[in-house]
Amino acid sequence: MTTIHTSQGTLIVTVGNSTPYGASVTNAGINFAIASVHATDAWLVLYNRGDWDPFVEIPFPAETMKTGNVFHMHVAGLMAEYIEYGFRFDGPNQPMKGHRFDPGKILMDPYAREVAGRTQWRQQQYEGNAYPLRSAIPSQPFDWDGDRPLNLPFKDLIIYEMHVRSFTAHPSAHVKNAGTYAGLVEKIPYLQSLGVNCVELLPVQEFDEFESTFTNPDTGEALLQYWGYGTTAFFSPKIGFAASNGQWAILEFKQMVKALHAAGIEIVLDVVFNHTAEGSAEGHTISFRGIDNKTWYHLNEYGDYLNYSGTGNSLNCNHPIVARMIVDCLRYWVTEYHIDGFRFDLASILTRGQDGRPLLSPPVVEAIAKDPVLANTKLIAEAWDAAGLYQVGSFPHYKRWSEWNGRYRDNLRRFVRGDQGQTGGMVQQILGSPDLYKKTHGSAVASINFITSHDGFNLRDLYSYNDKHNLANGEDNRDGANDNYSWNSGVEGETDDHEIRRLRLKLAKNAAAILLLSRGVPMLHMGDELWHTKQGNNNTWGHDNDLNWLNWDALHQDEGAEMFRFFQLMIAFRKTYSALRREHYPGEAFQQQDQNEADIVWHGVNPFHPDWAWHSHTLAFSFLCYPIRVDDAFVTPTIYVAMNMHWQNHNFNLPPLAEDQCWYELANTGRPSPGDIHEVGQGVLLDSQTKVSVEARSIVILVGRPEGI
Repeated sequence: MTTIHTSQGTLIVTVGNSTPYGASVTNAGINFAIASVHATDAWLVLYNRGDWDPFVEIPFPAETMKTGNVFHMHVAGLMAEYIEYGFRFDGPNQPMKGHRFDPGKILMDPYAREVAGRTQWRQQQYEGNAYPLRSAIPSQPFDWDGDRPLNLPFKDLIIYEMHVRSFTAHPSAHVKNAGTYAGLVEKIPYLQSLGVNCVELLPVQEFDEFESTFTNPDTGEALLQYWGYGTTAFFSPKIGFAASNGQWAILEFKQMVKALHAAGIEIVLDVVFNHTAEGSAEGHTISFRGIDNKTWYHLNEYGDYLNYSGTGNSLNCNHPIVARMIVDCLRYWVTEYHIDGFRFDLASILTRGQDGRPLLSPPVVEAIAKDPVLANTKLIAEAWDAAGLYQVGSFPHYKRWSEWNGRYRDNLRRFVRGDQGQTGGMVQQILGSPDLYKKTHGSAVASINFITSHDGFNLRDLYSYNDKHNLANGEDNRDGANDNYSWNSGVEGETDDHEIRRLRLKLAKNAAAILLLSRGVPMLHMGDELWHTKQGNNNTWGHDNDLNWLNWDALHQDEGAEMFRFFQLMIAFRKTYSALRREHYPGEAFQQQDQNEADIVWHGVNPFHPDWAWHSHTLAFSFLCYPIRVDDAFVTPTIYVAMNMHWQNHNFNLPPLAEDQCWYELANTGRPSPGDIHEVGQGVLLDSQTKVSVEARSIVILVGRPEGI
């Protein structure tokens, strides 16, 4: 035991415990534990909250306060709400051998539950070479009032990918606390009116928005790490996204989760366990590099960083220390913040062994899948990385993981654009991609279906630009995907041509309709429903401006209101008919000879004769729904969908209905709004009950039901 007299009082230092890692509050003080395989010495550095200089540094004597590779101590007399802390580590500084110890740097705890030092968005606090981020310990109680993760059936989710700040940063949002967790809460009624029941938040783990070194060549403005894909502290929410700064920010985050749950909306976090904000060897040393560089990162034989993430470094996820941190972190977000699920950015890096090669059974992926605390948690992999490892359909899943289905996105885009050779693939995608997931995952919910995401063109730009226009990103238009499968509809960029604008809306509605008719789990990208444009920039990662901010005025403007209504009613249609959300695959239903046993029956322009030839641009299908209650009666509707992606009109002959039923047109993207779609239970009775004319590049949805019901 050691007694230390400080300006803040007397501290009593004892050996403490080697677990749990991080800072743990006890009855008498705080226990600190941190692992480093290669460090020779370590110090605990203590600050008063908000102070630049520490009030004491306490060494970890290796002979008494180190068990194995874990440094640990207990400090009695500390109160969590009044302190910040960091660590210093010493050891070999031999970059070519992978070691980058520097005892002069104050390092954050990898298990820091809160980050102090920059409590407001865009609050810059550099001084010399110091990096002003400090670890802190949340101490404010929160009344969850019985809230728990919702555990909605995965098959029923409508996911809305969004950025917390962008959602309400625009002045048109008219919220009290723009660009914050509290601002998002104010817009929950909007999410409910749209019909989504799950938000997927772009990174909200603490990140450094000043990580970027790029500038906008047109304006000279410095770009930010705006999207948040550069984590500094995995256990802490982004404090700068809160209206209530400092210690109260965590309570604001929890209040957001509680309010979303009360509205029936789940929360999935986009987590970035593939790299950190420390970047390449030229980046800041914040935490991991200074604690044990060789443990935390993938390195080559010369000590250089292996860059599977495209951002300068890659986390060594299957090292036991790193894997344990990842699992501990996920558990913490589920238990402490009631998070419902996670989307793993560049998840294929999680499958790489310590030598960088892909593993068939990566320990960290299996540990996440089989962890009892995470048993009901949604797990979604972005099943590729920046080094060319592409695992869509082959990501190790353990019957638990779902995947962003990049093949769905690409096939749908090409089909809607009118490319040849796409109809057979679209059959697979509409069924929930059994060609990818039936033999492995065995469930359509393995497929997260999407048209657009934060990466690549958004929906409006997908049909307004042939090429990316990314000069504002400061990389001479080299960044961002080149293969977007987009089409400018005849003119590059914005236009006043009425026919081209109408065509763009129609193409977008086609894509939206297919997305919400497909089995699997649909994901929408924020702003697509309001016809937002990013002006042809398909990689707006660094822009804290109108390129990313959602303009709420569009909700009351012609094209924005039209798109919102179409998405809203298509979502309502999907929610009404559970056959659209079936998670089990039919028995080889995509083969024509099995149609008698299929719950989906495929057609072409003639019933029961699908045309999936290379030159075909038409596809039709029908299915019998489960009985639904209409007024005082039960009705068993039939759904029929005709897709004509050809540049010519086509007549589709309709399959027969039961004698008491008639065909009603629920949606027709070839018609101007409001005739493009009707509310569930309404629609227009077809003049002809034997055929329907489908305009070029259009989709028609019919519902067969008794006349007058």
